[in-house]
Amino acid sequence: MTPRSSLPPIAPPPPDPVWVHYGRSARSFVEQVGEIAILSVRTARQSVRRPLETRSFLQQMDSLGVRSMGIVTITSIFIGMVMTIQFAFGLRKFGGVEYIPRVVVLSFLRELAPTLTAVIVGGRIGSGMAAEVGSMNVTEQVDAIRALGADPAKKLVVPRVLAAIVVMPLLSVYALVLGVGGAMFVCDLEFGITPGTFIRSSVEVVKISDFFNGLAKTPVFGFIIAILGCHFGLRTHGGTEGVGLSTTRTVVAVSVAILVADLVLTKALIILTGSS
Repeated sequence: MTPRSSLPPIAPPPPDPVWVHYGRSARSFVEQVGEIAILSVRTARQSVRRPLETRSFLQQMDSLGVRSMGIVTITSIFIGMVMTIQFAFGLRKFGGVEYIPRVVVLSFLRELAPTLTAVIVGGRIGSGMAAEVGSMNVTEQVDAIRALGADPAKKLVVPRVLAAIVVMPLLSVYALVLGVGGAMFVCDLEFGITPGTFIRSSVEVVKISDFFNGLAKTPVFGFIIAILGCHFGLRTHGGTEGVGLSTTRTVVAVSVAILVADLVLTKALIILTGSS
């Protein structure tokens, strides 16, 4: 009998080729896109069916909107100040300091207020949804909802999606006001541009379409944040470790999806307003 110590070591299996790894990643991505599309359709159908989850909707409005005002306040004010200093650094070289209010306000109207607010708040909102729904999933509360004959999309997803769609435009307007206020403060303190001059200079170039072009993106951003957070929450498994993994994936997916959607929406709105 051959001694155990003299047996040849078992060689590890060869690694999969690179194309196999990328193929699996592409397949997983396509599958998740399909699951998100199906969940979106289910959510749209359930949102118009009675009974309406009014109490849950109001609770989500408080959780997503009111509790996000702190981070929106801090980031908006300081971003307005920083952007003013950065624009002034460039415009001062060409003697265009008086154009700072116009550039800052247009930037906030079209991009900074809606998109940056969605990215910053989306990470908080999306990860919170993924953690909450994921914890319910791993503790079999979602299965209990199904066992009682209810649809988890109706009970869990619809209130969060509707609340996010309503909240994001309000947070965007709030961020716009605070960001412009921070820029106005820096202009008055550093560059001698009084608040009255700041407002008059901005009004000369700002159009109502600039405001609505930025605001029109925010409901789409809210939908993306909520549907991705609920999707990753419903796919959570593996206990607390799985909940942490789902929240991490949600933050990454929400940030990338918002930036991609911003590109598409910006191009579409430019085409629509240009054609009008």
